[in-house]
Amino acid sequence: MPTKPTKPTKPTKPAIPAKPAIPAKQPAKKPATKPSAAGSSASGDRVAVRKTYKLYIGGAFPRSESGRSYPVTDRSGAILAHAAQASRKDLRDAVVAARKAFDAWSGATAYNRGQVLYRIAEMLEGRRDQFVAEIQAAEGGTEDAARQQVDAAVDRWVWYAGWADKYAQVVGGSNPVAGPYFNFSLPEPSGVIGVIAPQQSSLLGFVSVVAPALTTGNTVVVIASQDRPLPAVSLSEALATSDLPGGVLNLLTGSVAELAPWLASHRDVNAIDLTGVEPAARIALAQSAADTVKRVFAPLGFDSDAEPGTARLSAFIETKTVWHPIGV
Repeated sequence: MPTKPTKPTKPTKPAIPAKPAIPAKQPAKKPATKPSAAGSSASGDRVAVRKTYKLYIGGAFPRSESGRSYPVTDRSGAILAHAAQASRKDLRDAVVAARKAFDAWSGATAYNRGQVLYRIAEMLEGRRDQFVAEIQAAEGGTEDAARQQVDAAVDRWVWYAGWADKYAQVVGGSNPVAGPYFNFSLPEPSGVIGVIAPQQSSLLGFVSVVAPALTTGNTVVVIASQDRPLPAVSLSEALATSDLPGGVLNLLTGSVAELAPWLASHRDVNAIDLTGVEPAARIALAQSAADTVKRVFAPLGFDSDAEPGTARLSAFIETKTVWHPIGV
């Protein structure tokens, strides 16, 4: 019996090979950066940019006309920044700016001057961390000690701001006389005051000698601490954005030995504060000041942490006596 032909089988499709797995993308390794030989920041990958601070004259920040600057270092000798080294010409420009600003500042109401000084305290309070870091770098010590100095400086500005419309009642008043007259003693500002700031207390000492002169309506040309000028310069940057008119406070940095004799002998400076001058050097400066009949304030000791009192408020005022007939 013939066999039944078998059905041809369908050819099977060849198996498709599986796609090979794609390996995960590995992050590219960054080549290690080498610190610059000229100095680097904390991250070690860039050169630190050192700041060169300027003078503060007439509400502006000019460079010294001499083009000079000097390095400011920390306690270990590392350079923090550079400060302008003021010349005799810069000092003359500062005195001109102070004289120009005197009439408006001394003519402002005592209440308005108090408001302006209080605003400076607000500006200082807002930049506390910056001043703390600068004081630590300049003077060493702990962060707490630096913060206490900043707090004391803020409090001192507030203290003198409160005296602006009160000191006249303390140092002036009505005097008894034998006759049909009124007799009044009225305090008036001396004029342009030259100040050599304390050399050791970079911020609190600076505030302690500058604020009382401004409170009583004087304008000021101040030579900051030679080795520790940065807190004072930073304060001037805050003053530039406060309500203090340009020229009321003028800041010079540089050599005290070079600038102080010209400040003492300048004929348009009415008084000089020698707080930041060593006792041995005060005699020559006082003699130079005598040639132009300046008022000289040279305290025997200075303690920036002591209670300020009113001695500095009355150091740079002139007392005017006024007679007025009764009934007229």
